[in-house]
Amino acid sequence: MPVSEGINLALMLVESGIIDNAVHEVMARPQLLMAAEASPGIKSAMKNQVMKWRGQVKNKISNVSIEEQFSQELELYQAASNWSKEEFMDNIDTVIRKLEGQSAFYFKAKRLNAREHEKHNPMFQSYFCNTWYEYLSHALKEAQANDLEQHKDKLIADLYQRIETMKQMEEVTEAGDPKKAGRLWDMAKAKLTRTDIDSMKSIASFLKKNNGLKEIAEKLGRMANEIDDPNKERVKSEDLRMVEEKSDSVTDDIVGIHESDDLSKLLPNEAMFLAYPELEVVFYKHLVDKRLMNYRVQGSQRKLRKVKAFKRQTKQVDQDKGPFIVCIDASGSMSGFPEQCAKALAYGLMQIALAEDRDCYVIMFSTQQITYELTKQDGLTEVLNFLSYSFHGGTDLGPVLDQSIDLMTSDKYKNADLVVLSDFIAPSQPAEMLARISKLKEQKNRFHAINLSRYGNPELMTMFDHCWSYHPSKLSRLLKWR
Repeated sequence: MPVSEGINLALMLVESGIIDNAVHEVMARPQLLMAAEASPGIKSAMKNQVMKWRGQVKNKISNVSIEEQFSQELELYQAASNWSKEEFMDNIDTVIRKLEGQSAFYFKAKRLNAREHEKHNPMFQSYFCNTWYEYLSHALKEAQANDLEQHKDKLIADLYQRIETMKQMEEVTEAGDPKKAGRLWDMAKAKLTRTDIDSMKSIASFLKKNNGLKEIAEKLGRMANEIDDPNKERVKSEDLRMVEEKSDSVTDDIVGIHESDDLSKLLPNEAMFLAYPELEVVFYKHLVDKRLMNYRVQGSQRKLRKVKAFKRQTKQVDQDKGPFIVCIDASGSMSGFPEQCAKALAYGLMQIALAEDRDCYVIMFSTQQITYELTKQDGLTEVLNFLSYSFHGGTDLGPVLDQSIDLMTSDKYKNADLVVLSDFIAPSQPAEMLARISKLKEQKNRFHAINLSRYGNPELMTMFDHCWSYHPSKLSRLLKWR
């Protein structure tokens, strides 16, 4: 098969501008323009999605030529173009038969072949193949245009769906926040129902009314920048500083007498040589030899100089923020108010992760583990699945810690904040587990515990860097819901 011929033909058509015209047509739609102008974050995310689509469609359309639809005809065309005049005349009938039902050029080829008086023209083969090439080019362009139209319709439907989802999310959270809008746009492919919106609004409202949970979430979001980096030591630096230096050109003090040729600092007795013509030549000889007696002066002047010094880097070091790994105890003892707290806090951490371009993974554990990736492209679907999950079963903290530690030892999850939400009514962990956690802490991973019960095991929580307790009284809960 003439792969190079097919690819060149396809690329020629792709470069004709049909894809760019499709991009302009999509972006010029009024609803998309209004959505883009409403938020800089959405505008940037939408543009990135359309440009990504442009590259993907260009690659797909470029490969139309080597699909089964055109491969046989291109192969036949290339063979006919390279035949000698005799071979062409011997095989033209066979070629036309093969084109029947396969090519738009068939009827034109049949008419050309029927003109007996033109077939013997030396230019007939060239004219036949050039006409065939034009039909091939037109057919391929049509196929590309049809393919492009299908891709464009899918893109427009996807963009409209995302706009609709973003509008619905504005009822729940600050979807117009430029820091969140880009990632929310990536997640907005999911179609939300009114029940979905009501569920998220309920959790967002619960988080807002429970200020203690909100403060914990915000504190967790800041902690990645408040960690001391043990690798930051004293480093050599070179700074410009104003320093004072001794200088003979500054006339602060007369400190003595020396031989020189500076007439401005000449001793009076040296000028006596000029009073006598016969001694004048001695004066000039001393001047040339720099042997005239001068006052020696000295003083201090200030000037900028590069000074090398060792200094310790700042204690608070900006670090790349890793993902949140949120482990939620989904046992039956967590049902009720603790379950609402756990879901609200995970939702709050997701909002912070969106604003700070971090990932947020939720691992729900009881007797088994269920994982949700809340900030991926299908994140809204995962959020809804997570919020609809009912807590039941028993508590088994060991396996989820094993799973989390395995994740944190990989490059993808390094520098992570592990947050465990539980009632911590469970036995202490073995020494081996504590050693693994200690090793990860040395690598800038952070371990946090949020205790949602008054009866948590204090010894179990000693393995965490930070521990919060949140279990308000029933009276305070009622007041918050008033």
